[in-house]
Amino acid sequence: MTNNSVDSAVRRPVALVVMGVSGCGKSSAAEAIAQYLGWRLVEGDSYHAAESVAKMQAGIALTDADRAGWLQRLAQLLAVADDGQGVVLTCSALKRQYRALLRAAQPRLGFVFLDLSYTTALARVQQRAGHFFSPELVANQFATLEDPRDEAQVFTVDADTPIAAIAAQVQQWLAAQQA
Repeated sequence: MTNNSVDSAVRRPVALVVMGVSGCGKSSAAEAIAQYLGWRLVEGDSYHAAESVAKMQAGIALTDADRAGWLQRLAQLLAVADDGQGVVLTCSALKRQYRALLRAAQPRLGFVFLDLSYTTALARVQQRAGHFFSPELVANQFATLEDPRDEAQVFTVDADTPIAAIAAQVQQWLAAQQA
């Protein structure tokens, strides 16, 4: 686990993006984190355009253009988060430019990066039944991933950590942030 330093001007996040490659456990971790914090859970995958879902089912990687509308929809959901109702969003957020777009919508945004090996991610995706994401796209996800660890307000955790422990670690990280 890595706890990045916090700029003294940064205030405690009111929204979190649980991010990482497919198979890292975003949905499970985000659900536990949202429950632990009492925040609203938003499953980012449910905001993909039908055309994008069809492409992923066919094993075709999405382009930045394919993701643009999806990211805008997610940004709008994050923008309304506040101290009264926090939001936990699942989103791969693989590129720095995607994270910048989300940060522009919600300045009090934090990221929980679930770090996972390629081998483990592939095995997990291959075992999922009924999910639209094709295992053939796992390598593309790793090729696309721009490591977020050097960015502000990013908490990195090993994705092999038990889900309840991830939620507790995220809560501790948030508690350490400036209120």
